[in-house]
Amino acid sequence: MGQALGELMEVRGARLRVRTAGEGPAVLLIHGWTLDLDMWAPQFATLTNRYRLIAFDRRGFGLSTGTPGIEHDLADIEQLLAELSIEQIAILGMSQGARVALRWAMRFPHRTTCLVLDGPPRDLLAVGRSDDEITFTVYRELVRSEGIEAFRRQWLEHPLMHLRTHDVRARTLLREMVNRYPGHDLLADDTQRVASVGDLNQLDLPILIINGEHDSDARIGAGTDLARALPDARLAVVPAAGHLYMEIGRASCRERV
Repeated sequence: MGQALGELMEVRGARLRVRTAGEGPAVLLIHGWTLDLDMWAPQFATLTNRYRLIAFDRRGFGLSTGTPGIEHDLADIEQLLAELSIEQIAILGMSQGARVALRWAMRFPHRTTCLVLDGPPRDLLAVGRSDDEITFTVYRELVRSEGIEAFRRQWLEHPLMHLRTHDVRARTLLREMVNRYPGHDLLADDTQRVASVGDLNQLDLPILIINGEHDSDARIGAGTDLARALPDARLAVVPAAGHLYMEIGRASCRERV
C-alpha cells in the first residue's frame, strides 16, 4: 500500500481504493460528493514528511465498488483502520465528507484526536433543512433521461464546483474525478435520509471549520453556525478560494494528533 494511485482493499463485500503514505500521526482524508481520493494529491505531495496520510474512495465513488451511504462509510472506516492497525486518528472531511467525519467523531470520540470540517453542509445542524444548492431530484431525472454524461457536464458548471485558479492541472484533475463518478446514489430509487448527527455540545474535541472566501452563502453560514454550536471549534476562511480549493487545514491538529 502507498503507491501513487492507491491499492484495492476488500472491505465488507466491496472493493475500496485506498492510498496511504508518510510517517507520523495518522490523518484520514474523506472526499466530497462526485469526487475521490485523488482530490488529496496536493496533500500527499507536501505533508507525508510529517503525517501518515490515509485516503480512500468512499464506497460507490471513484474506483470503489458497493452502494454509497454514510453508515457504510463509517463501517468501512472502522475496518480500514483495523487493517492498518490504527487506533486513533485525525480526520479531515470535505463537503459531503464532513458529514462522515463528524458522525465518526460523535460515534467514536475516544478514537478521534481532532477534526477538520471543510465546507460542511448545513444539514449537519438541522436534518432535512435544504439550501437548494444541489437539486438531487433534478439531477436524478437528468441521469435517467439523458445519461450520466449529461449530469457530469451540468455538475461541472455548478457554482460549488468552480475552481478559482488558473492551474491547468487542478482543472484537469477535477474533470477526471467527476468523469469517474458512477452516479450510483443518483440512480438509486430513493434519496437516503441523513440521520441526525446528535448533540454537538457533547463533542469535546478540537475542531477546525474551513470555508473558502468565495464559498456559497449557505456553506459560509453553515460554517459559522457550526463554529458556534461546537464547544471547541474555530473557523478559518481561506482567502480567494471557493468551495473547492484542495487545501488542508493543519493548525487545529498540531497539538492533538
